[in-house]
Amino acid sequence: MKFNPHLQQAVLLRRYKRFLADIALPDGEQITIHCPNTGSMKNCLSEGSPCWYSTSSNPRRKYPNTWEIATTPAGDLAGINTGRSNALVLEGIESGVVGELQGYEQLRTEVPYGEERSRIDILLQGAGAAPRHCYVEVKNVTLCQQRGQGLFPDAVSARGTKHLRELMAVVARGHRAVLFFCVQHTGIEWVEPAAAIDPLYAATLRQAAAAGVEVLAYGATLSAAEITLQQPLPVTIR
Repeated sequence: MKFNPHLQQAVLLRRYKRFLADIALPDGEQITIHCPNTGSMKNCLSEGSPCWYSTSSNPRRKYPNTWEIATTPAGDLAGINTGRSNALVLEGIESGVVGELQGYEQLRTEVPYGEERSRIDILLQGAGAAPRHCYVEVKNVTLCQQRGQGLFPDAVSARGTKHLRELMAVVARGHRAVLFFCVQHTGIEWVEPAAAIDPLYAATLRQAAAAGVEVLAYGATLSAAEITLQQPLPVTIR
């Protein structure tokens, strides 16, 4: 995912009201930008550190600038725009980087499915008289508690647990289901469920994996020029 123009650099002053952040520009001017992350952003915030933002040309936007990348307290980069994760995974599938999700005839996004009225992030459809489809649920990972350890979720996620139930139902119907951790954090080397934060999610993930739901994780490189999925990462499910 290339940024044209490149992201602009500033200094983070504070995040507040969940969707807002104040930053200082290189010339000293202070502005308010949109924070596109509804989570806790635990361990991603470091006031006074470099951050990067994009600018929209949409005249209707109250806050035309969007926070994209943060510098964590440990000095790593974290892609905090959760809206980018689906596009990154799509790009990884279409470019062939995500080898596990190749060979399907059609790709669709945001398709309604399931008994709990969900929408699957990516639906890969097979061919033939009795096609086996692949349902891909994407989660953005930015929580790093200790060096190398990536955790999800960063706050209690009833919605995430619901998605796991939906994926198990997909497998029971004979299709393929994949939970895809999109890791936008340069310090994360593996991913595991955040059992201390959301024990129900962790337990449901273990149940889902035992039921045949596949769990993938890919790490990304981050810069002002682009964010790109690069390599698979291990997933530990305890």
